[in-house]
Amino acid sequence: MRIGNLEVPGMLALAPMAGVTDLAFRTVCAELGADMTVTEMVSSRALVYQDKKSRGLLKKNEGSICGAQIFGNDPAIMAEAAVMAAEISGCDFIDINMGCPMPKIANNGDGCGLMKSPELAGEIVKAVSDRLSIPVTVKCRLGWDKGSINVLDFTKRMEDNGAAAITVHGRTRSMLYTGVADWDTIGKVKRQLSIPLIANGDIVSGPKAVECLRRTGADYLMVGRAAFGDPWLFTEIRQALRGEEISPRPSLSQRMELGRQQVLLALQDKGEKIACLEARKHLAWYLRGVSHASYYKKEICSIESIDQAMKLIDDIKRDLK
Repeated sequence: MRIGNLEVPGMLALAPMAGVTDLAFRTVCAELGADMTVTEMVSSRALVYQDKKSRGLLKKNEGSICGAQIFGNDPAIMAEAAVMAAEISGCDFIDINMGCPMPKIANNGDGCGLMKSPELAGEIVKAVSDRLSIPVTVKCRLGWDKGSINVLDFTKRMEDNGAAAITVHGRTRSMLYTGVADWDTIGKVKRQLSIPLIANGDIVSGPKAVECLRRTGADYLMVGRAAFGDPWLFTEIRQALRGEEISPRPSLSQRMELGRQQVLLALQDKGEKIACLEARKHLAWYLRGVSHASYYKKEICSIESIDQAMKLIDDIKRDLK
């Protein structure tokens, strides 16, 4: 399957998520079946104004097709930032965030705020795609709220302005991450487009992925929050889509070893201080659903050194099942 001139080896994607999909997490998800990954979103203005922290987010992971995601609402600045993001990251495509529902983003006219200004959104896609030789994709939602669902017209406009693929999260901005994703409307989007459609929202298991694919006819499926602490979800979904028997979830020992790998990757990428802060949430996610884990979850929240993180992983493997 292809997105523009880019060949994608499979149909499973990891959603870009701020504060989560760093280089380390994307790498382990790619190892376990994510065919496509995307960086955390980066401000176009911050990039153009040479913000070092923003540049640091733009690192391409190995093991998958990888895109760099940018956000903003000025076509000229977005085009310049897209060129910079492509050069800095070496990524395979540029994704434009038109779906972030967070007030500090959307209320400024960025992210999902662009769904209230379709003409401007189209100008942004055209400005970016005109400057790049790699594909430009767009991630959006159904609309701003229940009374302004405009995803059909919006996505057609994005295609007409040069988007090579579109991801639709089946919720409105006002829903945030609550309620049920509307796969049937995503299916309507798919049927009107000639470019690939990526379905996102409520893909939380192998059976759910099969159902989403059936109802949407999507070309690709994008997994978001369900992968927190569970990168094996990509393996499960791949098996389900192939009609294979789904493998049992790994043991706690195996889960914590992957957590160890992720912490060490973060250490290499970000240094000890930031890696420890990241370990606090990621290791806690690896303990989701584990009985009698409250003590260790509390200890994880106070990790201040890599040695402490490694010891906690060893203690968890010894004491919990």
